[in-house]
Amino acid sequence: MRRAMVIVVLCCATGCMESLENQVKKQDSPVIGKTTQDIGEFNPADGKAVVKPTIQATDPITAPVAAYGPMVQRLSENEIAYALRLYEAEHGKYPATYDEFMEKIIKANNIRLPVLPGGKKYEYDVPNHALVVVDAPKEGE
Repeated sequence: MRRAMVIVVLCCATGCMESLENQVKKQDSPVIGKTTQDIGEFNPADGKAVVKPTIQATDPITAPVAAYGPMVQRLSENEIAYALRLYEAEHGKYPATYDEFMEKIIKANNIRLPVLPGGKKYEYDVPNHALVVVDAPKEGE
């Protein structure tokens, strides 16, 4: 009985560690502390999935790691929304094009957004005047 219990515990622990190893392998390099001004133009016709900033943590030990991406996304979206509201208050309109957004909002204010984990990318939705996060295309797409 004891031997069977030890085998079950070892199998479970090995399975958990393998899962953790796979999670670590998803990202080629660490993203914490890195910033970017790489923001693409969102086009709904491209069929990219827009990522909602929801925290999906089931394990209390890895919950802070799971929460990092959604928290960074929410903060970045709020920062851009604030900059857009200031621009609209000053000019009476939102940036009309992606290029105007990049020039007047991102570059003019030297906004640098945190790099997102998991290969997710920032894109600017011109008609809705909003920053969105999309899943990176899978290899072969």
